[in-house]
Amino acid sequence: MTIRSLSRIGYLIFVSFLIIQSIQAQTSTKKPLSLQDAIQIAMVHNPDLKTAQLEIERSSARVLEAWGNAMPSLDVSGRFTRALKLPVFFLPDFSDLNSGRTVPIRIGSDFSLDATLTARQILFNGAVIVGVGAAKVYSNLAQDLYESKRVETVAKVRKAYYTALLADKVVEMMRSSLKNAEDNFNNVLLMRRQGIVSEYDELRASVQVENLRPSVIQSENNFELSVDALRNAIGVDKNENYIMTDSMKIEFIEESVIESAEEIVVKSNPNLKAVNRQIELNNAAVWAERSSYMPTIAAFGQYQYQAAKNEFKFSTNDLISSSMVGLTVSMNLFQGLQTRARVEQAQVEQMKSEEQKVSLERNLKTGLHSIIGNLRHARKRVDAQQKTVETAERGYKIVSARYLANAATQLEVNDAEVALTQAKVNRIQAIYDYLVASADFDQLLGRVPNYLVESNSSENLK
Repeated sequence: MTIRSLSRIGYLIFVSFLIIQSIQAQTSTKKPLSLQDAIQIAMVHNPDLKTAQLEIERSSARVLEAWGNAMPSLDVSGRFTRALKLPVFFLPDFSDLNSGRTVPIRIGSDFSLDATLTARQILFNGAVIVGVGAAKVYSNLAQDLYESKRVETVAKVRKAYYTALLADKVVEMMRSSLKNAEDNFNNVLLMRRQGIVSEYDELRASVQVENLRPSVIQSENNFELSVDALRNAIGVDKNENYIMTDSMKIEFIEESVIESAEEIVVKSNPNLKAVNRQIELNNAAVWAERSSYMPTIAAFGQYQYQAAKNEFKFSTNDLISSSMVGLTVSMNLFQGLQTRARVEQAQVEQMKSEEQKVSLERNLKTGLHSIIGNLRHARKRVDAQQKTVETAERGYKIVSARYLANAATQLEVNDAEVALTQAKVNRIQAIYDYLVASADFDQLLGRVPNYLVESNSSENLK
């Protein structure tokens, strides 16, 4: 192998090393992500919100279309004809009236052209009037549906973020438990060499360590899954790496808000607002169908240029202008009971919407009572578990010290370790349950906490 080929291979290895290092640096870089950042990113990238925003734009176009039906219309048309054979009409043969014969008389010209400008303005039409109002209601409905999707997205992101924080905390606790077990095992080994403890104690300490390792691995896997769920809720690619900067701190909901929650739900829930808009829309549909019984009155005007010759040779002097204005009135007298059937169908849809509203109000109140119960229960658990964790930590320290003094057994140490881990898990679970219930509570009330929607710097949103 020549020196040149060796140098070429070395160059390729060096380039490959740089590429691998670059890829590893990109994949290992994690962006800081607070809950506020996550929500702001979701406001931009969540596909459901994008769809709702497009529906708002569509509703605005429908409002413009409805107003267009009430505006004047202008049409221009032109026509050129070449008569291959002129039409005729018949007159009696005046040279011999008694014969009963007729004489064909040709009419028209071989060439003709005309240009017409027509204007039309509807003065009264029930469907047009109702349509403008219905389009505005539809636009408001699209706004309500967007707000509903916005509140829902915020709640989903909050719960996904809390779940990831919980999973991260569980990983931290499991690693801490494993470290405690390993430290205890090292102490047991030391005491075993000194003949202070038995082989059985050493085996129990070893088993305790090995039992915790799979739990640590499982908790790490659960954390990765929770982060994937968070990315999905935000609406970003799975290649985005984030490190969560917030902690599982609780913003307790004021009791006055909880007590007035049922009244707030009826007024502010976006889904209930959307149902009310739907009732308005169905009411407009009823009137739109009834408008078929009403006349349509329209004003029109027409201006026309015409020319006709027997040779294809036109000039501006050949054009003759004419104009007219007028009113048209039209009204359907009978349509095979179709109008009546459409009115009845629209009325049924309206009644269905009203029943949906009653059902939704009932379900909202039932769900609210359940969420309030979860909030209060979780808050009591948070307060109680804080004391339990402190007691378990003190108990573990006491047992560990007693064991080192050969005044306690390995079994007591293991029990204290399990009790401490369980107390920490219970406390963090209680905090998580309260945070999730608060997210559901805010979603039901149709609100987003102000501290979660404040604008961030553009750098945090990239």
